[in-house]
Amino acid sequence: MSAPPLPPDAAVAASRHAWQQRSRFVVLDTAFDAGLHFFATWQAWRDDPQRPQQLHYLALSPLPLYDTSAQWHALAVELGAAWPPAVPGFHRIFLEQGRIVLTLMIGDSAACLRQLEASVDSFYLHGSALQQWPPPLLTRLGRLAATQAILSSAALVDTAQKALQQAGFVFENDSGKTPHARFSPRWQSVTAAAKTDQRSAIVIGAGLAGTAACQRLTMRGWQVSLIERHAQVAQEASGNAAGIFMPVLSKDDNPTSRLSRSAYLFALQLWRELGGIGNAISGATCGVLQVARDAEHAIAQQQLAQQAHTPAAYAQWLDQAAASTVAGTAVSAGSWHFPAGGWLHPHSLCQAMLRACGDRLQSHFGQHATALERIGDGWTVRDANGAEIASAPVVILANGCGALTLAEADGLPLTAIRGQVTYLDANVAPKIADEPAPVICGEAYLTPAYNGICSVGASYDEDGEQALRQTSQDENLTRLAHMLPDWPDAKTDMTTLPLAGRVGFRCVAADRLPLVGALPDQTAHCSKREPQLKDMPRLPGLYGLLAYASRGLIWAPLAAELLASQLNGEPLPIENELAAALDPARFLLKTRRRGGN
Repeated sequence: MSAPPLPPDAAVAASRHAWQQRSRFVVLDTAFDAGLHFFATWQAWRDDPQRPQQLHYLALSPLPLYDTSAQWHALAVELGAAWPPAVPGFHRIFLEQGRIVLTLMIGDSAACLRQLEASVDSFYLHGSALQQWPPPLLTRLGRLAATQAILSSAALVDTAQKALQQAGFVFENDSGKTPHARFSPRWQSVTAAAKTDQRSAIVIGAGLAGTAACQRLTMRGWQVSLIERHAQVAQEASGNAAGIFMPVLSKDDNPTSRLSRSAYLFALQLWRELGGIGNAISGATCGVLQVARDAEHAIAQQQLAQQAHTPAAYAQWLDQAAASTVAGTAVSAGSWHFPAGGWLHPHSLCQAMLRACGDRLQSHFGQHATALERIGDGWTVRDANGAEIASAPVVILANGCGALTLAEADGLPLTAIRGQVTYLDANVAPKIADEPAPVICGEAYLTPAYNGICSVGASYDEDGEQALRQTSQDENLTRLAHMLPDWPDAKTDMTTLPLAGRVGFRCVAADRLPLVGALPDQTAHCSKREPQLKDMPRLPGLYGLLAYASRGLIWAPLAAELLASQLNGEPLPIENELAAALDPARFLLKTRRRGGN
């Protein structure tokens, strides 16, 4: 016999009473299902003149379809426009100009709950799986609860209610009604308070990482000073004519794949909010065709496709013939097709993100940050002459390997990797499908023409040569020709093509993942014998958005959202273990665990 459901009106009434005149309110729904409780909460928020400035709604177990009944039709249509593909992970959706933040957690509910980092004000406890939750999982709710959090529940078995009571929830004595409880433990709550004071920051670096940080902070009401040594945005690693965007797939769905999936989908949403690719941002959502290296690799990828069952709108495996049809020319092997992928002009994206900042942004172009000085509870950034450029409680290093010139970051394991992109005149580039022509990638990549130029790249060189060189161009073109066997044709002599392109230097970490979060204090002592990441000493108010390697287009929005959420005391947009995989202190932790200093 199933338990009675939790009426949406009862849950929403409790939340509405508690959220009034709050700056932020966080709801956790243990069974989103068709969205009835979410739509009721959304409508109540709209109707309440004393609503919180921002409502975070964290939802477990969303169904692929959501409610479209007459009562909620208008809301369902609006949500449907942003609904993500049914792939595992956390999916953050912004509604009502960012004042409602819906985080859908797709996957095993218990696993998602264990990976959630949030301070929850209201719990909607219901769903068919609830009665099978073990007591330790229910106890987890106590660790997520904010001070005086409220809980509305469907009928609970005695063991479940006892587990919640042991976690610190005190139930009202209202036998026969919907169970309600308040988080009021006997012990002191250790939930961190939201960091809402002194909401000003300095961002160093105006490439993809820095401009994304500015946008995500200013949309939360922060005042930001942007410092860039060049005269305009995107002059170093973000300065190529075209960059491609697509996720990464792997057989074991490793952290890199999971992070890239979240980053890719979050970036697509953000770019739509900024005005869209092809409108506010130069580029095209033309699809990406990722060609297998050889026959053996193609077999492995086909097996992955059979195992993963990815939605076709997200990723689809095509055999060689089908892939050649999509490409409009012969390709060397079967391929993954990412229909929502494409290419864009990084410079235009950086400009769009800065335009969205409005008057909350103060830019300092042509000024080189050479030193940081800790004064009181804040930082002062100085130039080479010792003159002050800006001061703020928070400084974010988003300047790639340039961060290593600052004493506070010189121990980070960052390496500059040379990448040479070859520019081909569109008349001699491979002839692929008519518009919209897809991006072709694999051993190399080929973008559709932009201003009469196709980009081919990119080399991966471990040297510091800044000038274009023929050997790198030859390598790029040879790899491209291997993917596209009909190119070059008899009329095209690759050895006579002009040496044209651009050299940039990717910032890469030792483990090939970005650094996102509070920077470690590598000189401070840690007293823990077996330390965890949370035990690592940090430099107060100093953060990093670094080491995006070749995927800055998709890393930048999610990394900036993650850091902004941490700074603002909000629920994190990704799983705990994925945030830990990006923590800048992870390298110092490994050293300390090995007995190093």
